[in-house]
Amino acid sequence: MPRIRVPKPYLELVREIKPEIFSLMGKYQITNSQGKYLHWDEFKWRVEKGDEEVAAWTATKILRQGIAKHLSTLQAEGNRHFSYCVPSSLAAKLHSIDTMTGGGRKISDGLSMSRDDKNRYLVKSLMFEEAITSAQLEGASTTREIAKEMLQQGLQPKDKSQQMILNNYLLMKKALEQKDEDLSIKLILELHEIATHQAIENNAIAGELRQHDNIVITNSYDENPFYPPAVDTLIDRLNDLCDFANTDHRDRDPNNFIHPIVKAIILHFMIGYIHPFGDGNGRTARAIFYWSIIKSGYWLFEYVSISKLIQEKRSDYDKSFVYTETDDFDVTYFIYNQVETISRAVQLLNEYVNKKQKDFYEFMDWVKKSPVSKKLNWEQLEILKEAVRSPGREFTARQMSGDFSITSNTARKYLNQLVDLDLLVESTKKVGKALIYIAPANLKSKLTKS
Repeated sequence: MPRIRVPKPYLELVREIKPEIFSLMGKYQITNSQGKYLHWDEFKWRVEKGDEEVAAWTATKILRQGIAKHLSTLQAEGNRHFSYCVPSSLAAKLHSIDTMTGGGRKISDGLSMSRDDKNRYLVKSLMFEEAITSAQLEGASTTREIAKEMLQQGLQPKDKSQQMILNNYLLMKKALEQKDEDLSIKLILELHEIATHQAIENNAIAGELRQHDNIVITNSYDENPFYPPAVDTLIDRLNDLCDFANTDHRDRDPNNFIHPIVKAIILHFMIGYIHPFGDGNGRTARAIFYWSIIKSGYWLFEYVSISKLIQEKRSDYDKSFVYTETDDFDVTYFIYNQVETISRAVQLLNEYVNKKQKDFYEFMDWVKKSPVSKKLNWEQLEILKEAVRSPGREFTARQMSGDFSITSNTARKYLNQLVDLDLLVESTKKVGKALIYIAPANLKSKLTKS
């Protein structure tokens, strides 16, 4: 990420105000003609020839101040506080997300299993995805296949990268479990401890606040350094953040309304800004984002994975932090970045669900002609679907228990029934004391013949 050009503070701009600024207000708006909320770093290159750059920027800043919402409980440097705007283009993006995630349609609509069963199965798969990509975002290096095998079969992690992935999976589960609870410093510490268990650096301690101020965050060019707030302010800042998180900002009071998605994004940003831990701040911040948005009633976000998309555009994510910190602590830059990420993540979820449904329908159309299908429940059909797709794949009762939220005894019963029907093979080897069941290479032909 190249050097970012830092604008003058707003108060300094208005002290130097020039008469031509007022004529420029009709020309330079809060966002540009494409609805982009530009930082000075990008804005200055888009000023029309003949217009003075700083005057045009001042005009834009004055208009932004006119719609800014000030977060008086969230302190930045000194006596300054954070603020944000919701221009029309951002409101449109939020409405689009609301539309995509609302309407009463459940993920399980249309499939031949109960809603609760299917939602549990789907969320397990997508929580694996978020756990893996969130760890990779923080530097974990292992293949997705190995990571999924570890999570599916409940294996112990073999190295730090696998430990980070397991931690993130448990972290997501904890955030969902606590969705009806208030945010507290105790909960933040619990989330951090889960996130960093046996996978922490910088001499930090899992579940404990940092004890020093010798932290500086820069880009790859060692520019735009950010020094997190002093250690002796952490408790007060976190208490203020918890008060903000626990305040009802819904539309009961129009003057106090904050869109729930915006609020969750602000919480994400603030953990990054306060930087309460020596390591693991990003993982903790994303967990609190999920906690907040699901607490607000956005149930679909149990299934939405954002870390993969952040990872794909990491430089834009990092830049949005710097833009906020260098332009009067205007969080709008980070909000736009994350709304784009969330919107894409929801679109990918819909594509994922449609593919899952299509795969299931195709499999059911193919197998329903066989008498054997009438003897099986949906969990067994899901096992067979994966077995047909991946000959030689190994299954265990523990893995099935986790995937389908059933007991190990029930899972073992289902697997043994498939062995009795000659649709799986019981292996002579074991994982510990657990039996392994293998998908035979000729399963498809067996199902066809049956």
